[in-house]
Amino acid sequence: MSTVVSDQRLRDYAELAVRVGLGLKSGQRLIIRGPVEGAPLVRCIADSAYKAGARLVEVLWFDDDLTLSRFRHAPRDSFEEYPTWRAKAQLEMVEHGDALLVVYGADPSLLKEQNSDLVSLVMRTNQKHMAPVARKISNDDTNWCVIGVPIPGWASRVFPSDPSEKALEKLWDAVFRVCRLDQPDPVGAWQKHLALLAARSEHLTKKQFRELHYTGPGTDLTVGLPKDHIWRSGRSTTPSGITFTANLPTEETWSMPQRDRVDGVITSTKPLSYAGVLIERLKLTFSGGRVTEATADNGADVLRQLIATDDGAARLGEVALVPHSSGVSQTGLLFFDTLYDENASCHFALGRAYRNCVAAGQTMTDEQFAAAGGNASLVHVDFMVGSPSLNIDGITKEGKAEPVMRAGEWAFKL
Repeated sequence: MSTVVSDQRLRDYAELAVRVGLGLKSGQRLIIRGPVEGAPLVRCIADSAYKAGARLVEVLWFDDDLTLSRFRHAPRDSFEEYPTWRAKAQLEMVEHGDALLVVYGADPSLLKEQNSDLVSLVMRTNQKHMAPVARKISNDDTNWCVIGVPIPGWASRVFPSDPSEKALEKLWDAVFRVCRLDQPDPVGAWQKHLALLAARSEHLTKKQFRELHYTGPGTDLTVGLPKDHIWRSGRSTTPSGITFTANLPTEETWSMPQRDRVDGVITSTKPLSYAGVLIERLKLTFSGGRVTEATADNGADVLRQLIATDDGAARLGEVALVPHSSGVSQTGLLFFDTLYDENASCHFALGRAYRNCVAAGQTMTDEQFAAAGGNASLVHVDFMVGSPSLNIDGITKEGKAEPVMRAGEWAFKL
């Protein structure tokens, strides 16, 4: 990795992750999940964390080659095996108020030749064991963040015509650009950007639209919004007062659909990389909030298995708005990674809703959250629907349509 990216750039990225992403406070511990191929960046993050006052930094490694080896050679009846200590370690630290950083880098086509039933089984097993951790972080109980780290398999998918090293160099440049690390004052640039996102969220929350109506090629969808819904954006705050940014980059403003008020058809505009399989041009038909038909040009079996994970996986848990002119979209790249592609495009998520997207949601029981319109599921999987042809109207309580987005761009001024 050092041959294509300088140590200084790695240190700058690490500092951004610790300061803007995690908002790490002196005295906190930090647990990192990261790929072995991203070790140089992970080490820089550990350095930055200790300099910020971290008491302990611990790393849980993962490796594409080991994952592929399992699918090729492990006994076919062993795919529900799970190292429970990994989930327990993360839950213990999160419950203690420690920070969690996911450094993600994977080959999006890693498992394309593998048995889709086994791929889905492994995903469901992982999600089941990680559910308590997912619940804690989606509730913002502690500060957490997800960032990307370019690795050769991913870079070659984004830049297939380039030699491996050149592809990796170009992907690093793209990641630094969308994370504003090419600007003279990246932290200051992020503060300005996050303030603008917050203003968008506040405007939409005050509007309290009854529903959103999406129209575009292959799309005619009405999405109900719950009473007292809240639009969120990049900045979040823990109960202890730590401000953090859960995704770097982030360009979205998001909220929670009402689980039983989604009707119509939506067609994706970018591939979804899920469980090492690319799901391309997925098309979902909804009635009463539930998916009634699901098709895709590629990966349809995996899509249907995802939707069948549990009752909530067939419903929407997130609605997110992103202008087509976002910094990620301006790269002109398809990243084949949800962290990046969702920030180039309006999107939805199948599955679990964020409790902080409805008033008092974080203190509700499961039954109260469901009654408020919230969706529960083991999964939370984003898929992209934005394009220069997408129009969105907000429908007021009186039934009046107000433009929210036109031709993929914001249709209102702050």
